[in-house]
Amino acid sequence: MTNRDGRTGRPPLTERRKAATRLEIAREAVRLFTANGVAATSAEEIAAAAGISARTLWRYFPNKESCVEPMLTAGIDMTRRALGTWSPGGGVAGLLDELERNNRRSVADLPVLLDLVRLTRTEPGLRAVWLRAHADAEPVFAAEVGRGAGLPGEDLSVRVRAVMINSALRVAVEHYAFHTDPAHADEAGVIDAVRAALLTVDRGLAE
Repeated sequence: MTNRDGRTGRPPLTERRKAATRLEIAREAVRLFTANGVAATSAEEIAAAAGISARTLWRYFPNKESCVEPMLTAGIDMTRRALGTWSPGGGVAGLLDELERNNRRSVADLPVLLDLVRLTRTEPGLRAVWLRAHADAEPVFAAEVGRGAGLPGEDLSVRVRAVMINSALRVAVEHYAFHTDPAHADEAGVIDAVRAALLTVDRGLAE
């Protein structure tokens, strides 16, 4: 992991604490939004559920909808790590292997993530956060794909590959969340959906 000051390795304790606090806020926000809806949930309620003051919450997030961002960026960071160790020559099979290996770190939050994705179908504010997170991820993914291919992240072919991977992952998770009974959702199902989406990308437009 690269820290804000450019060093690699584990981030300082204060950064880890901030990240843990942000993630706990996200979990509580999703729980309250799922139970009560976004409109009926206040920032003060989210803060109280996370065990912090409303003033502290506003230091982390500009509005209540953005409180869910850490739940999304965790998955994006997992994908970035997978792309960083993936060689394009390994094809979709190699990328799937890297995604599955890195996904083991975030399995505990999978039910919360799926709850959030379901909410994006009916809550426009959360949909905007979800789409913005993926838009922000594209140059990050392109940089990793380009590094593996020996090309700059701004290269057109690299950007297109990054967009295809990003879109495939987003659509796969949405499809699984929207069409799976929450009581039966599991990691294996998500992985199968991602595999099907990436294999579709690999086959291209010929079919």
